[in-house]
Amino acid sequence: MELNADFTKRVVVHSSETPWSPSPMPGVDRRMLDRIGDEVARATSIVRYAPGSQFSAHTHTGGEEFIVLDGVFQDEHGDFPAGTYVRNPPTTRHTPGSDEGCVIFVKLWQFDMEDRTQFRKNMAGELSAPVDGVATAELHRDDREVVTYYDIAPNTALNIDASGGIEVLLLSGTLTEGDDTLTAGSWLRLPEGDSLQAESGADGATLWMKTGHLPFAAAPKA
Repeated sequence: MELNADFTKRVVVHSSETPWSPSPMPGVDRRMLDRIGDEVARATSIVRYAPGSQFSAHTHTGGEEFIVLDGVFQDEHGDFPAGTYVRNPPTTRHTPGSDEGCVIFVKLWQFDMEDRTQFRKNMAGELSAPVDGVATAELHRDDREVVTYYDIAPNTALNIDASGGIEVLLLSGTLTEGDDTLTAGSWLRLPEGDSLQAESGADGATLWMKTGHLPFAAAPKA
């Protein structure tokens, strides 16, 4: 399966308008944003766990990173409330689920295969003091990518010029970019060579961003 697999093109998906599709596990549904592969895939998705649902234990051969958007995600390593950013690198194993139900944004098979750094962070707790109305938290940096959380004041510009592509998930508020207005759950991917020229709306905005990673996009290796 290929979905939004041409990384030279700009893509916007308003996920709140996208129907849920069932996963192989009962009670776990997803909205696919981009994908190369079938059930083993380089994938970016929003995943919803019904209350009491659980995935079977599995190893993340290609690694996973996720943000908890709503509710509390759980596994053997603890409880992960909304606003938590998690990196589970290649070779990590867990049994994910949620007693109360949750929604997460998750990326699979997009790690450096030698990465072994596992962590969790409260994104808002990492924020710096605002500069010109923009507070930032650098969540992760390596030779392939930079991951950042932004809290933007109302009616404030956000201009990012980064090599290697830009990917944004809007978490709250609104953000105008070109002819598009992003709302909570909107996902934007800009190809290498494009810059982000955006402005928050009257309620401000919070967002997750990854830059630099698109040159490394590829299907999982068997």
